Amino acid sequence: MERTDRAPVATFFAADAFVVGGTLTLAEEAAHHIRVARVAVGECVALRDGAGKAALGTLVKVSRSSALVDVTETSEMPRPAPIHLLAPVADRDRMLWLAEKVTELGVTSWRPLVWRRSKSVSPRGEGPTFQAKVRARMTSALVQSGGGWLPDIFPDATIERAVAAAPLGTRLILSKEGEPIIGVPMKTPITITLGPEGGMEPGERDAFIGAAFLPVALGQTTLRFETAGVAAVAIAAASLALSRKPNG
Repeated sequence: MERTDRAPVATFFAADAFVVGGTLTLAEEAAHHIRVARVAVGECVALRDGAGKAALGTLVKVSRSSALVDVTETSEMPRPAPIHLLAPVADRDRMLWLAEKVTELGVTSWRPLVWRRSKSVSPRGEGPTFQAKVRARMTSALVQSGGGWLPDIFPDATIERAVAAAPLGTRLILSKEGEPIIGVPMKTPITITLGPEGGMEPGERDAFIGAAFLPVALGQTTLRFETAGVAAVAIAAASLALSRKPNG
């Protein structure tokens, strides 16, 4: 396999298969980024497909609507430890911000949860059109962070469906009345549930606790859901990384 010692000047997303010696066509958005970032023909770029495939290549042509990259090297990126996020259907801009940040942290899946209080939010992020915006934001975060895997994106779910879909493992629900999240032993897979703005109703909380979700707290203050989500995913990822670190 041909290798290059040149460091890539930028990273781009491409859904097509990476084949050494082949040429990939990047879409209009990537071509725009190339022009804005002044990436020159002949420079080395990195590629990601969002499913663990990575590549290096040489930019060979740029137009207003596309760009061509000759692939010179391919590799596989390991998938991060499984951390699944049940995010509330809430304000759409804040949901998009959360989707971006948890992608940078390597979250495995994203499932929007319809709480009773979700229905009073406007404008809220829901439905297939918004799901496409979430994927676009996640794709941008992936290439900027250098990650290898896009989260699996699931449709909006009721509480019952979300509980049924949650894998066995460490199940957490964020609650001010919970025990500190820092002291909780974590084993994969991890599922983290975020309540809506204004809080969840007692019956909703009970449904999760009855399904072995442990209430955990991030601190003494009430956090916005997007802040809480980023903090919880970061703590879970760090806890798993520490547990895998060899002793001594």
